[in-house]
Amino acid sequence: MLLCFTASHRTADFELLERLERRAGDVDAALRARTDAFAGSVVLATCNRFEAYLDVTDAARADAADLALAIVSDATGVAPHELRASTAVVHDHAVADHLFSVASGLESLVVGEGEIAGQVRRALESARAHRSATSDLERLFQTASRVSREVKNGTKVGSAGRSIVRLALELAASRIADWSTASILLVGTGNYAAASLKALRDRGAENVRVWSRTGRAQAFALKHDIEAVARDGLVEAVASSDLVVTCSVAPTVLLDRRLVEQASLLPDAVVHRLVIDLGLPRNVDRDVAWVTGTELLDLETIGLHAPLEDFTATERARSIVGDAAAEFAAKGDERAAEPALVALRTHVFGVLEAELERARRRGDSSEQTEAALRHLVGVLLHTPSSRARELSREGEADAFVAGVNAVFGLDSEAARSLRIVADEGRAS
Repeated sequence: MLLCFTASHRTADFELLERLERRAGDVDAALRARTDAFAGSVVLATCNRFEAYLDVTDAARADAADLALAIVSDATGVAPHELRASTAVVHDHAVADHLFSVASGLESLVVGEGEIAGQVRRALESARAHRSATSDLERLFQTASRVSREVKNGTKVGSAGRSIVRLALELAASRIADWSTASILLVGTGNYAAASLKALRDRGAENVRVWSRTGRAQAFALKHDIEAVARDGLVEAVASSDLVVTCSVAPTVLLDRRLVEQASLLPDAVVHRLVIDLGLPRNVDRDVAWVTGTELLDLETIGLHAPLEDFTATERARSIVGDAAAEFAAKGDERAAEPALVALRTHVFGVLEAELERARRRGDSSEQTEAALRHLVGVLLHTPSSRARELSREGEADAFVAGVNAVFGLDSEAARSLRIVADEGRAS
């Protein structure tokens, strides 16, 4: 059974999302340790959502949601009652519809954002590295990546390159008189920093420097042809910057009020400074906004200005997602009768081999005869194989299993059906 434990900007505030994201690695490790309950897991943590996709074992089906909540609570220190009020649980086939929508940017703070597809892909890569991606989770996430490409290529959702970064820069446009002359400091050197730099350049920014707490600024600067700031030069860099964009995955605040005040008091410091905090966990202390001449734009504020969906494009995108989710579910259901079908094929070919062996001992067998009989058995099994898939897709795998067991005296069982309605409410 597949299950998704999710908290997003739709269900939780950014403070809670920050707390969850900060301990994402601990949650991931804790889930992987519970092999008795979860055959596999993939954790997706972004700036506006925290999700755990779980392949639940049969033994844990009844208590999977409660167990997931308890594990997340223990690993993050967030009280169970707080998680219950700010999370949702999605079950079985509805998990595919949910992830496909997420990967396509339909559930993002800014509908159609471009970064989420890469984040979904990297979440799977991380699970592979930890050997926690089961075949069902692999199929789920690989299909999600394909669907996100179909949405991108087949609709206008995200066609303008919409993203949180670009929305933030749109909001900043009224404060930046001339992007080409603005002094800009980029804090962070990851994928989000690269996306931020591209968005800045698309606006005409030319004077961009980069700083990193980990010492990676030089390599990033060399790759992107910008100037690197020394690790001990952050205060001076902030002082001379009209715009500071933070997009680091640092687990602690990088810009606090004391640092910004110190920067503001330096000779030749800029009079007015805008700080855009795209980090999660938060890179900038909220108190920075109290420093004279400094304005702070964080994810929560950006979210309040997120544009409304393009209804037509989004409807088309949701249609693509819905069709893909239905196909995913159908292909999953086809496997429900597989144990019985395997048992049938094993039984029939076992009988054939026994008869051929007796014929060989009597001297009545030839290669041509054996080949003809094997072909005949294959032809005879074709119809049961087709019917097994058809009945499974219709939710009638048990009928096929019962028929095979009754006619051939077998003792096979259907794979557990995955048809459980999604719980769109909160975790309970």
